[in-house]
Amino acid sequence: MLRTAVVAGQFYSANKERLLSDVETLMVSATPEPSIAVMSPHAGYIYSGAVAGKTFSHVKIPKEVIILGPNHHGRGHAAAVYAHGAWETPLGRVEIASPLAERLLAECSMAADDFTAHIDEHSLEVQVPFLQYASPGLQIVPLCLGRMPLDTLLALGDGLARVISSCEKPPLIVASTDMTHYEAGEVARKKDSLALDRVLALDPEGLYEVVYENKISMCGVLPTVVMLRAALALGAMQAELVAYSNSGDVTGDQSSVVGYAGVRVF
Repeated sequence: MLRTAVVAGQFYSANKERLLSDVETLMVSATPEPSIAVMSPHAGYIYSGAVAGKTFSHVKIPKEVIILGPNHHGRGHAAAVYAHGAWETPLGRVEIASPLAERLLAECSMAADDFTAHIDEHSLEVQVPFLQYASPGLQIVPLCLGRMPLDTLLALGDGLARVISSCEKPPLIVASTDMTHYEAGEVARKKDSLALDRVLALDPEGLYEVVYENKISMCGVLPTVVMLRAALALGAMQAELVAYSNSGDVTGDQSSVVGYAGVRVF
C-alpha cells in the first residue's frame, strides 16, 4: 500500500525542487551526533521548519526511524502502526521497515496494524522530508497515537525499547509534537517551560502530569511520553533543548501563538 502525501502544498511545498531547497535552507551547519530519540514540531515549515531543521541537523539519522505522532482526527486504532508498503513525499518514496513494524506489533499488544489513522494525519508526514534529506534510503515505521492511559503509554514505551534493543543498528525514535496552542506568547513560553523541564529531566510520568494539571495544549504529549519511557529503557542519560520558538516570531503577532520545541535525547 502506498500512502501519498496529504499535506504537500499546505504544510510544505509540493514541488520537489522547491521542497529540497527549503529543507536545505532549514537544515543548519552542525555535526550530527548519535542520538536515541528526538522531539520535533510538525506545523507548516514556514512556522516550525526552522526548529525542526536545526534539531535534525544535530542528530545522526540512521537507516530506520520510528516516528510517533498524535492522532489529530480521532480515526482508527489508538496505537496504529502503518506496517506495510511505502510513504511518498515530493522527495520520493520511503519504504516502510516492515520487519521492524512486525516486531513492534508482536511485542506491543496494545498496538495494531491500522492504516486508517494515518490517512489524513499530518503530524508524522511533515517529519519525513527532513529525514529523507538527512538519510537517503531511509525506512520508517509510523505509529499514530490516540488517547490511552498513562500505564498503557509506559508499557508501549517499554515494548518499543525491547524491540530497538534487539536491533543490530538501533532505529531513531522521533516524537512529533507542537507545544502550547493559541495563547499569548508570554503565557505559551511559561507553560511550555513547565513541560520542557520534564522532557529535559527525562521524566515521562512528570510530563504527563504537568501537561494535564496545567492544561498545556501540547498535542503530542502522548508520543513524547512513550518516547521518553523508551529512551530511558535504552539507556538515555541526557536531553538538550536544541531550539524553541513560536509562530509569533514569524508573524510578528504574539497575541495568539503556537509553540515549537526541538529536543535531542542521548
